[in-house]
Amino acid sequence: MRVSEVRIEVLAGLTSALSLVPEVVGFALVAHVNPLTGLYAAFIICLVAAAMGGRPGMISGAAGSMAVVSAALVLQHGVEYLFATIILTGILQMIFAWFRLGKLIRMVPHPVMIGFVNGLAIVIASAQLQHFRTRSSPGLEGWMQPSALLTMLGLVVVTVVVTALLPKLTKAFPSALAGILAATACAFALKIHTRTVGDLASIKGTLPQFHLPSVPYDLQTLRIILPYALILATIGLVETLLTLNLIDEITDTGSQPNRESMAQGLGNLVGAFFGGMGGCAMIGQSMINLNAGGRRRLSGIAAGGFLLAFILFGSQWIEKIPLAALVGVMFVVAAETFSWKSLTGMARIPKHDTLVMLVVTAVTVLTNLAVAVIAGIVIAALVFAWDHAQELEITVFQEEKGKVYRLRGSLFFASATQFSGFFDPKNDPDEVFLEFDEARIMDSSALEAVEALAFRYRKLDKRLHLLGLSNHCDKLLRRKDGAGLLLPLSEG
Repeated sequence: MRVSEVRIEVLAGLTSALSLVPEVVGFALVAHVNPLTGLYAAFIICLVAAAMGGRPGMISGAAGSMAVVSAALVLQHGVEYLFATIILTGILQMIFAWFRLGKLIRMVPHPVMIGFVNGLAIVIASAQLQHFRTRSSPGLEGWMQPSALLTMLGLVVVTVVVTALLPKLTKAFPSALAGILAATACAFALKIHTRTVGDLASIKGTLPQFHLPSVPYDLQTLRIILPYALILATIGLVETLLTLNLIDEITDTGSQPNRESMAQGLGNLVGAFFGGMGGCAMIGQSMINLNAGGRRRLSGIAAGGFLLAFILFGSQWIEKIPLAALVGVMFVVAAETFSWKSLTGMARIPKHDTLVMLVVTAVTVLTNLAVAVIAGIVIAALVFAWDHAQELEITVFQEEKGKVYRLRGSLFFASATQFSGFFDPKNDPDEVFLEFDEARIMDSSALEAVEALAFRYRKLDKRLHLLGLSNHCDKLLRRKDGAGLLLPLSEG
């Protein structure tokens, strides 16, 4: 790697690390744990995933989607149960990778991907609004005073303008880092008093210490943590693999989803042993890293290293960075993440694809990513099944050998009832031929439908001959035909 490439990767890592700090601290507070619990997790998961994962250039850390789920566990059982849960989460993710299930990401339809991207863009942007609010008294929260609000908005605008416009002038320096420096310089030069990173929480700490969760190691503990671990493992893997898929498209490169899943699991496992909360890939920071030029493992390793350096040595400087600078960067990231062409393209794509995209976007914003993706896949699968069921056709004609039914399309659970209605056993001749040259039997519902049809003909002492079956379909039918209703099958 050339010196110039190393410089770009390291600066990209620094930019990503700076953007990670307020996000991770915020997520830790959501999960009701110490901010250092989030920072330790971010440092370890980022480092492990960057060094050992299957998607160079992707940034991982303590994630908000997992923090929301963790909050209920911490409030009910305490932080030690969270550490035990994250250990089990990491093990489950590694088992997922061991069985090479990462390829399941290929089953996610494109409208689901677009809905995921748009939903997370909205979540990223809306999450920044909390930084414009203040708590005047316990339990009472509202917007900042007008003067403080205008000051913060002004610094946000400075950051956004520099971040958005600098790439048009030069790409030699990360635009997000330039935006952060510009807003910070304005605040110091003009002696502006505004909220800083330190107002969220102190990030000063020591090296994380190895720690076994202080929980009873019995079945009762397992009953408590297993449901949470399953949910967290699913959310973490779904967000990681979808982010990985998105980066593949942006960079036009390949990746290794199973290797990435293994690294994420290992990162969570190690992180929990050192007092960290759960984490996964972070689309916002990954986009910042990519936009800053980070394409290799070095950028992620640098991001993890800088995070640790902030905790150990740089907290006094990092805590002075205006919060508005990091908020501005995240607003730019949200705008760049959102697929704007999906809005203009709604009129040109099938209505059911638009529905899937909107449902996934809405559910991502209102609940969590795992639920959104599952809902999108279910809707897309049902629509696919319905459309293909409507394509089943049959042509009927008479030949010397008897009446012939020629089937076209896919015979499966959604078209089985329609298939049964095509035939008239009572009025058909004694010899009936069903041709499958242009059709395919897809599942057990189709096998049942064919067997039931043969039984209807057998009851009337008539013979149903099946022609043109593929070897696979022929074997399935012979295996299913325990009553001997279809045998012998006719050649063809």
